[in-house]
Amino acid sequence: MTAEDRVKADLGRLLPLIESRLLAPFQGGEAVKVGEAMRYSLEAGGKRVRPILCLLAAEAVGGRFEDALPGALALECIHTYSLVHDDLPAMDDDDLRRGKPTCHIAFGEAHAILAGDGLLTEAFRLLAAEGSLDAARRVEAITVLAEASGWRGMVGGQALDLEGEQLQDYGLDHLKTIHRLKTGALLRAATELGAVLVGADPSHRAALRAYGEAIGLAFQIQDDILDATASEVALGKRAGKDQDKGKITYPALLGLDGARSALREATESALCPLRSLPNPSSLEAWALHLAQRAS
Repeated sequence: MTAEDRVKADLGRLLPLIESRLLAPFQGGEAVKVGEAMRYSLEAGGKRVRPILCLLAAEAVGGRFEDALPGALALECIHTYSLVHDDLPAMDDDDLRRGKPTCHIAFGEAHAILAGDGLLTEAFRLLAAEGSLDAARRVEAITVLAEASGWRGMVGGQALDLEGEQLQDYGLDHLKTIHRLKTGALLRAATELGAVLVGADPSHRAALRAYGEAIGLAFQIQDDILDATASEVALGKRAGKDQDKGKITYPALLGLDGARSALREATESALCPLRSLPNPSSLEAWALHLAQRAS
């Protein structure tokens, strides 16, 4: 089975489960408009990369993907909240996301802020209350997700990214720090959560954390390459916006050939830790797939 065939097979068996459970918490409720805004943002689609990786990580260490489902759903809520807030006028000021008007365009800025807040808090309710996990695993999972999504992770990375727009110049190490926090932290949390939620041993958890760290860097490098080379239609969002904002990216620092070389190195770094795991095939396939994606 080729890597792409395996990715398609994983999507075929796991994506329907994720989609069927993802919107359930947002049905009904007294605050109708903010509920609609949250559902609108979740329904915009996307690749569901983080929840898929969480479930595959659970399987990679010999666990049941069903046990990792609360973590998978929580990750997608966090990721979607981050996109809603990133698109706001005070942040990246985007009006298109996944080929649709962004949340603040569709519902107004105030409700977009509240929708993001609602998705963020729902993520932790899911980890605290859903499934049949014991208390110790729940607390550990909540800690992993909080660290990755907070100011020492994703939020901090977004802050550094915004501040970087005002800098005249910064180097590759600074760019790596931004990518490690803004994008890499949540992807690292996805694979580590899969390990935590099925009770993986420390060495397997460390391997999945290393994989997630490297795949997060590869994912962001490919994002930079696509922003510089792909069309708006292919991306489902504005193309070339990083250059327009004066952001430093891998292609800007290294050129396209250098960025592609860095992408290959990061992908290889992701593959190496998987060799110690019982069932690494799907995660290997996804590392290759994410490095070659076109949107």
